[in-house]
Amino acid sequence: MAFLYSLFPYMLAALATMLTGWLLVRYYQERHYRRRPYVAPARNDWARHAPALAAAPLHRIALLGDPGAVATDGSDAVLRLLADWQQETQAAGTIILLGDNVYPTGLPAPGQPGRAAAELRLNALLEALRPFKGNLILLSGNHDWNKGRPDGYEYLRRQEAYVAEHLPAAHYLPANGTPGPVAVQLAEGLLLLVLNTQWWVQQGDRPASDVKEPFRQLQQLLEANRHQRIVVAGHHPLYSNAVHGGKFTAKQHVFPLTTVHKQAYLPLPFIGSLLPLYRKLVGAAEDMAHPRYRKMRRRLLRVLHQYPNLVYAAGHDHNLQFFERQGSHFLVSGAGSKTAFVQKGGRATFVHEHKGFFSLDFYANGETWLRTFEPAPDGSRQPEVFRQRLHPGPVVAPPLVAAPVLQVPAAAE
Repeated sequence: MAFLYSLFPYMLAALATMLTGWLLVRYYQERHYRRRPYVAPARNDWARHAPALAAAPLHRIALLGDPGAVATDGSDAVLRLLADWQQETQAAGTIILLGDNVYPTGLPAPGQPGRAAAELRLNALLEALRPFKGNLILLSGNHDWNKGRPDGYEYLRRQEAYVAEHLPAAHYLPANGTPGPVAVQLAEGLLLLVLNTQWWVQQGDRPASDVKEPFRQLQQLLEANRHQRIVVAGHHPLYSNAVHGGKFTAKQHVFPLTTVHKQAYLPLPFIGSLLPLYRKLVGAAEDMAHPRYRKMRRRLLRVLHQYPNLVYAAGHDHNLQFFERQGSHFLVSGAGSKTAFVQKGGRATFVHEHKGFFSLDFYANGETWLRTFEPAPDGSRQPEVFRQRLHPGPVVAPPLVAAPVLQVPAAAE
C-alpha cells in the first residue's frame, strides 16, 4: 500500500502532462480552423453546382436564429443582409426567427431593469421585418423565457403581446407558449410545421399538455402530408458540433467560466475540464445531454427519422451548421447576432463560426437549395461559402478523371 501511495504523485504528474499535451494539440488545431468554413470531403465539390433554373424560386425561407443582440443604431450587418434578401424575395417568401429574439432575458415587465434595452433590441428587429410583404413567423427560445427560469412563461406572454401590438402582420407560433405543432401552408406543395421545443425543457409554469401528444400530432401531420416538401422549425437543434452539443474549446478547459461570461478569465487548469465534461455528459438545462432535452430530442428524432427528405431548422447555438442524417437535413442557423465556437468534422456536412443565416430556396420543379448568407466586413454579402441541393437529392459531381472501363472480350462464335 505504501508503494502505491508513493506512486500517486507520479501518476498525477503523468496525468497532468497528458492533459496539458492534449490541450496544446487542441489549441493548435483550433487556431487553424476556427472561423473558417468547414465542408465535409464528400461535398467539397459544392462550388461547381448551382441552381440551373432561370425562373425565380417558387418560395424562399430565411432562417434567422438568435437575433436578440442586434445593433440598435441601424448598423447591424445581418439585418442589412436580411433587407437585401427581402428585396430579392418580395412577397414569395417567409422569414422565420428561430427564437432568442431578445437577449439576455427576453422582455422584462415595464419599469423593471433591462426593459428599456430589451425594447430597443426588439424594436430594431421588428422594424427590420416591417417592410417585408411575405410571411413573418417568430418562435421563442430559452432566453425569451427568462433563460428558462420558473417565471419564464410570463416573459414569453409579454413578448408575444408586444409583437402582436407592434407588428400585427407577424405570427408568434405556437401561440400562448403551447408546444405545438402548428401547420402553416407556405405555398403549393410546401408545408411548415412549428414546434415550441422550449416547452419540453422549461422549468416552472407552462401551458398544460400531455408531453407525448405533440409527437403523435406531428407524426399524423407528417403522414398526411407525404406528398409535400416539409420544413419543421424549432429553437433547439437535434444535432450540433457546438457548446450545447458538448463541444468546447481548449481555452474553455483552462478558463471554464468563460462559458458563462466571455470576460471571466479565471484560470482553473485541470479542474476547469470538469465543467465541459459535466456539460457533455450531464448537461445544463439547455444542453443536449440534460435529461429533459435528451428525452425531447430522442422522441422527436424517432418521429422525424420515419419521414426522409424533410428539413429540420433550429437556432440555439451561435453558428451555422448542416447535417445529413438518415435521408433528412438538419440545420442550425443561430448566428443572427452572435458567434461561438463550432467544432469541424464529426457528422457535420458544413459548419462555420460566422454571423449570417441559411436560406431555403424552393423551385417549382421540385428542387430545394440550401444557401448561405453571411455579411462581409463592409456589410455587403460575402461570396457564398456553401450551398447544396437538398431535393431531390445532393448533386454529385462526376469524377475529374474518368474511371477505366473494363473491356469484355466478345464471346467466341
